[in-house]
Amino acid sequence: MKAQVKWGGNVNFVATTGTGHTIQMDGPEEKGGQNLGARPMELMLVAVGGCSSYDVVGILQKSRQDVEDCEVFVEGERADAVPAVYTKIHLKFVVSGRKLKESQVKKAVELSAEKYCSASIMLTNGGVELTHSYEIVELGE
Repeated sequence: MKAQVKWGGNVNFVATTGTGHTIQMDGPEEKGGQNLGARPMELMLVAVGGCSSYDVVGILQKSRQDVEDCEVFVEGERADAVPAVYTKIHLKFVVSGRKLKESQVKKAVELSAEKYCSASIMLTNGGVELTHSYEIVELGE
């Protein structure tokens, strides 16, 4: 995988992924940012949320669960000192569907965290405390 990040002036940067997608990034206003894009550290949360969601949905589909929606809310705590790395990240999955088995949702979340999500595993190996929870929303027939 490859990516390119190009400076756009002040603390603004545009990333281009190896697959040709662009992501606008900008620093905080007190550092010269103009709120033109996401903060790079926000994208870390987005990455772990996206990676984990991809796994959870895929695992549920393979286990023939009637999943209709999956949303993950990601919150991170950062160290007070420089570098202000993440020390804790919590992912709360809200999985919607029909007759979802709680045991399957729990297993999908655990497998993502412990075996499949490269972003989660990379962060935990780096010392970040990652926790997960889930909620199941039953949809009517």
